[in-house]
Amino acid sequence: MIRYHATVILRFLFVALTVCWAETPRYSARIVKTFPHDPNAFTQGLEFHGGGLYESTGMVGQSGIRKVALDSGKVLQQLRVSPPFFGEGITIVKGQLIQLTWQHQTGFVYKFPELQFVKQFSYSGEGWGLTNDGKQIYMSDGTAQIRVWDPATLKEIRRITVLDGTRRIDALNELEWVRGEIWANVWQTDQIVRIAPATGKVLGWIDLSALPRDRGTADVLNGIAFDAATNRVIVTGKLWSKVYQIELVPSKN
Repeated sequence: MIRYHATVILRFLFVALTVCWAETPRYSARIVKTFPHDPNAFTQGLEFHGGGLYESTGMVGQSGIRKVALDSGKVLQQLRVSPPFFGEGITIVKGQLIQLTWQHQTGFVYKFPELQFVKQFSYSGEGWGLTNDGKQIYMSDGTAQIRVWDPATLKEIRRITVLDGTRRIDALNELEWVRGEIWANVWQTDQIVRIAPATGKVLGWIDLSALPRDRGTADVLNGIAFDAATNRVIVTGKLWSKVYQIELVPSKN
């Protein structure tokens, strides 16, 4: 009997340790469909809303917000952002489109879908990516932290630190709300990290290094959009000529 209990305890400990030591789930991607993308668009943010695809672009003098026809890549509606601002992430919530700028600590609010300017607002530090869950806005600033904002006041409520185990995941960039998770591009990599919004825990990694690239394109993966109506995910990069609809494929460890 004692030997039996000892065996059970050892098995329990083995399972517990295996769970603790288990590697964070990893995925690659299968391309479902390919769409054209403006190769001059320095993509900063990408979002589906009401069946339309909206994109923000960066670089001083080239920044803007556009509504794009996914199938053709045609720009259907466009708003320019004047210098000295460098456009960054966008999100659409409660009848407004909100846009960040990079280093000017200034954001803009537009009436949506008209894209009519409403007001500007301030925040501390750099602005990188935005997304929302319908109740709260999530903002990245290039660090391992995600700021949580009240959409009514655009004021910070709290912050979460993104951790894979005990390792901080820095350089979080473009954000997207996908099936109850935050997905984030990690700047200067081909990785998307899946994040638990309540805790910041890393739920998985998506490796997109196998996506076809334009020859000579120097810029990186950036841009995630999820269409809840059709359950599809699309991704692109800065100055890429293609947008890819993808499905995740679990990687074999």
